[in-house]
Amino acid sequence: MQISKRERNILLLAAAVALLFAVTSGWPAVTSAYAQRQGNIESVEIDIAREQRLIENTASWRERRVEVESQIAELNRQSFTGETIPIVEANIQRELSLLARDSGITVSSTRLADRLVTDDWLFIRQEMSFLTSDQANTARFLERLENSVPRLRVTALNVNRSRNQYSGSITVVGFARSEGLVAEATSNR
Repeated sequence: MQISKRERNILLLAAAVALLFAVTSGWPAVTSAYAQRQGNIESVEIDIAREQRLIENTASWRERRVEVESQIAELNRQSFTGETIPIVEANIQRELSLLARDSGITVSSTRLADRLVTDDWLFIRQEMSFLTSDQANTARFLERLENSVPRLRVTALNVNRSRNQYSGSITVVGFARSEGLVAEATSNR
């Protein structure tokens, strides 16, 4: 079977039109598939980079976590505890009196504790008047306050000397977590 020149030209023209149609409709599909594949590759590369950063930062996050946990433990160690606010106040007053007695200081009087309740903390201020015959006792008392656990912080100190005796007053503050304490305090007032 012989194809004439005219039939051959028609077949070539049809092939050219089919090729043109395939190129115009196929090329956008190919470029779209290529762009989508390229986007997927970039997304995977970004995910890999993020995972590598996370792996690299794991050690520093662990160090931070250990540091924060130790700070929380230290803060809890320095805080007073008790079931109610009056018990916490009594614990602070008892600790202050014990430290004074162990330092050779005589407690002459204590005032009622002042309290301030904030979001999660209870701030208690305790004032005490004292007598001592040796000024070194006052220095020992201050050292013991500085090293006390739970921690009592000195906010005011006044010492007067008269003959062979020193008299003075000291104000200290202590802290406690207010969780469970605040509701009971408001119900008692």
